[in-house]
Amino acid sequence: MTTTVTENNVDKIKAVFQAQQQTAIRLRTSTASERISKLKLLLSAIQKYEAEFQEALYQDFKKNRTETTLTEIVPLQSEIKHAISQIKRWMRPQSVSNPIHYLGTRAYVQYEPKGVSLIISPWNYPVSLTLSPLVSAIAAGCTAILKPSELTPHTSAALGKMVKETFDESEVALFEGDVNVSMALLDLPFNHIFFTGSPAIGKIVMRAAANHLTSVTLELGGKSPAFIDETADLQDTAEKLVWGKFVNNGQTCIAPDYLLVKESVQQPLIEHIEKQIEKVYNADKRGIEKSDSYCRVVNQRHFTRLQKLMEDALLKGATIAVGGKVNAEDRFIAPTLLTEVKTDMAIMQEEIFGPLLPVLTYQKVEQAIDLVNRGEKPLALYVFSKNKNMIEQVMSQTTAGGGCVNECLLHIGHPDLPFGGVNNSGIGKSHGHFGFLEFSNARAVLKQRVGFTGFKLFYPPYTDKVKNLVDRFKKFL
Repeated sequence: MTTTVTENNVDKIKAVFQAQQQTAIRLRTSTASERISKLKLLLSAIQKYEAEFQEALYQDFKKNRTETTLTEIVPLQSEIKHAISQIKRWMRPQSVSNPIHYLGTRAYVQYEPKGVSLIISPWNYPVSLTLSPLVSAIAAGCTAILKPSELTPHTSAALGKMVKETFDESEVALFEGDVNVSMALLDLPFNHIFFTGSPAIGKIVMRAAANHLTSVTLELGGKSPAFIDETADLQDTAEKLVWGKFVNNGQTCIAPDYLLVKESVQQPLIEHIEKQIEKVYNADKRGIEKSDSYCRVVNQRHFTRLQKLMEDALLKGATIAVGGKVNAEDRFIAPTLLTEVKTDMAIMQEEIFGPLLPVLTYQKVEQAIDLVNRGEKPLALYVFSKNKNMIEQVMSQTTAGGGCVNECLLHIGHPDLPFGGVNNSGIGKSHGHFGFLEFSNARAVLKQRVGFTGFKLFYPPYTDKVKNLVDRFKKFL
């Protein structure tokens, strides 16, 4: 079901929510085969709408069609196929061992759907970040209402068409609109909310969820660092950093937000990065601005914010080492590296979410680790090095939602790895089995044999005999 924001839509939202409440009761007993059938429907629908999603994302911020397939469609297809292959195992009750004082009982964990779920998704990867949580919701047996971002209207409309064509609104529905639609949805007593966006809005969602004691998964963001030491293969590192930072124009929650580079290799690393930028975004020598592989900042507000971050850094002493060209009319900012960056600059105080990359240097890795630990815990952290001791030191002395060693971004697509943040960068995990668990209630079940004495020996009245039994019993624990 698609709609736009009007006062009349509040009644429609409530009606769909109530219909999903009834469906959720029925879905408590849904089988693995039923859930697999729905996921196959979703997989077919994504394949059918791939070209329309490509066009929509190009209309929204000039995203290359191949990049849309690579970063939006392929991960979804992989996730759905993985869920289809694993649902039966995920749904199976998990037996647990019994301590000696539970002799005669059988205990297990039964996974049941939480119920009606709300999925609020962002604009930067609007297809995958809307439908990936839906995969987990369907796998867990939940109904879902989707609220995509209004900042990518063409993609939201295409998603709405696909959902309406594929599902009955009593199982999966989609509402378009601005923040007022989101707030109308957040007023309802959902059983689970899955939100992807900024920490600031995540706090609003969490406060709204608290009114109904609704569980939440918050996929947020933060300043994700990349450590590079003197043992790193600088060409390989540059190739991976350019991909990880500038794909989607830097509008990626797990993009490297800043570099922490051993001082002795700063200049050669920058030279390698500059060459790689030219190779991938200016191969025909017509200029990066004319590259059809480099998309744009999503809207004028975000463009202005990024431009101000760069201007503030330059005013306070930073230097443009690579790039720096902007075109406000086209919302174009070239891939840009900034050196002489200080931690009190605005660009180091907030998540950049764009094609600006500050470069900070260190002499001892402890200095870089301390800088990271003084800030909020990042969503991702990357290390480029051949030094096993250095890698272990960074990994053991920092905290992050996830990350890679000698790679960028790819951990998000691994089917058996959890994806999510920690504290300010997120709450809860997603993808694969971890996503299934987020939308499931882990229900504890203990079965006792009828008539078995067991714990009855300890029932009141608490006579000396019972006291002596308890004292003896403690010795076996």
